[in-house]
Amino acid sequence: MTDYPNLLAPLDLGFTTLKNRVLMGSMHTGLEETGDWNRVAEFYSERARGGVALMVTGGIGPNLEGSVLPGAAMMTTEKDVANHSVVTDRVHQAGGKIAMQILHAGRYSYGPKCVAPSPVKSPISPFPPNELDEEGIEKQIADIVNAAVLAQQAGYDGVEIMGSEGYFLNQFLVTHTNKRTDRWGGSYENRMRLPIEVVRRTRAAVGPNFILIYRLSMIDLVPDGSTHDEVVQLAQEIEKAGATILNTGIGWHEARVPTIATSVPRRAFAWVTKKLMGKVGIPLITSNRINTAEVAEQVLAEGCADMVSMARPMLADPHFVAKAQAGRAATIAPCIACNQACLDHTFGGKLTSCLVNPRACHETELTIEQTPKAKSIAVVGAGPAGLSAALTAAERGHKVTLFDKAGEIGGQLNMAKQVPGKEEFRGLVDWYRTMVDQADITVQLGQAVTAKDLTGFDDVILATGVIPRDPQIPGQDGANVLSYIDVLAGKAPVGPRVAVLGAGGIGFDVSEFLVEDGDSPTENLPLWMEEWGVTDPAKQRGGLVPGGPHPHAPARQVTLFQRKAEKHGKRLGKTTGWIHRATLKMKDVAFVGGVNYERIDEDGLHVSFGEARENPTLIAADTIVLCTGQDSERSLVDALANLGITAHVIGGADVAAELDAKRAINQGTRLAATL
Repeated sequence: MTDYPNLLAPLDLGFTTLKNRVLMGSMHTGLEETGDWNRVAEFYSERARGGVALMVTGGIGPNLEGSVLPGAAMMTTEKDVANHSVVTDRVHQAGGKIAMQILHAGRYSYGPKCVAPSPVKSPISPFPPNELDEEGIEKQIADIVNAAVLAQQAGYDGVEIMGSEGYFLNQFLVTHTNKRTDRWGGSYENRMRLPIEVVRRTRAAVGPNFILIYRLSMIDLVPDGSTHDEVVQLAQEIEKAGATILNTGIGWHEARVPTIATSVPRRAFAWVTKKLMGKVGIPLITSNRINTAEVAEQVLAEGCADMVSMARPMLADPHFVAKAQAGRAATIAPCIACNQACLDHTFGGKLTSCLVNPRACHETELTIEQTPKAKSIAVVGAGPAGLSAALTAAERGHKVTLFDKAGEIGGQLNMAKQVPGKEEFRGLVDWYRTMVDQADITVQLGQAVTAKDLTGFDDVILATGVIPRDPQIPGQDGANVLSYIDVLAGKAPVGPRVAVLGAGGIGFDVSEFLVEDGDSPTENLPLWMEEWGVTDPAKQRGGLVPGGPHPHAPARQVTLFQRKAEKHGKRLGKTTGWIHRATLKMKDVAFVGGVNYERIDEDGLHVSFGEARENPTLIAADTIVLCTGQDSERSLVDALANLGITAHVIGGADVAAELDAKRAINQGTRLAATL
């Protein structure tokens, strides 16, 4: 008996059977580009050992002009076949199945040789595409088919042809990017000719007993996108052309609607896939923001799809499926959809990893091995840095005592989880609590630790975090001034007019906290759709409401100040900063930069502008919230040094620049792996 009968049920594809209904969706990790194929193989085989039914690789280019980036991985030669065979052999030895995604980026290709149906430049690339002629289109088809044939030779169980997210095949489908008047443009029958031809010729080349997934854009979320009827029509034609499975793609990369960030409700787009159920005879996969076994089971039980795609959850925990199958779902490390170590790394040209699991994509160099000699280790601070260090050290066999002056674990994660749009942090804290309870760790909460308390340990790890920086503004001790801690902890009432000082990550979090009152859109899908202007593509092309987002009125009038004369949120995540800025602008938050904080009094905040401190202005405010930075809490370092103890200092206690859970967890894990 299992709690997940639908999720763990096999799926018969006729010529092969998938052992459960979980697909590890495609992710750009950068691993294939390292040229270290042992490392690539270990990443995928670890997920195969974790029980996932079928994996899809990151996007592999069929030719130079279709590659996402210069130097991106391609499948064009026998050498590529040999390299990829290392991966497929290791996955099969681990009992898994793997498909290679063939990704032709079209006008999204970041290079001057990019091609497209028409010379319409993408807003996310500096390169205008070259319009393909008939011969050029034929070359793209032949190269995609060739990539599939080579993938089959390399031992892949199938391929996924990327037809969504605004990439090459998707670009032919909509008039926004396809201005052609020949047989590849004009009517929808002509515009969908290319993806159908690609699938038909690929099936003919690889034969019947090879998995062929087509990733179909079910909702484009761009102006002049596809209608639902067009999606159904294409799906049915793709099935006739020989696809084995249809996978769901959501939104073009240029869409101004978030689709996979943490502020997007769980399973936010499962309803889109459900609309196609029963209209095709091949299995459908649904995707986006499905991150727990419970959510995945519910989606399948409600008939939204035949299978679920979970990509980044497999970064957070490669053994997701095995743990669910063993009745240990509470121990699945949760993907919190933060984007910090996955998508932000990808778009920053760095190797992917995971905030929750620093070993993701680093399996061969960050190893957690049993220690030959157990030590007694004190960890002071039960925030993300201390928790990761304590759990890793305990896993290796050390005897760990975890201290924190607070009455609960989690540190500043407990503030983050109060912010609308960051509810996933609740699950992360719950997971840490579960893991600490199950580990051989002595936990001492609710007591401040002195240096003398730490004298009996072999190693001391200080993960004492940060304290709010004192901005030294005259009048900051007034009753109308609060720290971000007071606000997020709900310790004091906040008035209707608020000045938030400091536009870093905490300033944005506090502002988002203050403009919401009642339901968080992240936990209310209809409200979220209304706020972002998303509707059924059966009602409006592309699934966008005419006139754009329709946000509810803000709970308070908020002004967000910063000393720097630069764009607010400049240092926020590459893939999420725009979401935070858009969210606050929708709630009429005023952004003011280049200010000097002169003083605070009962009337509000007095500021001036620029180095010359010009244009003195009173900002009328009922409450002023200080988010003016943090300093490392290192008071124990010197006290321990006086006793001859050298401590390991990690997390915010090491570097206080913003609250960076990614760095903290990585530091804690890597330190404990070496003790």
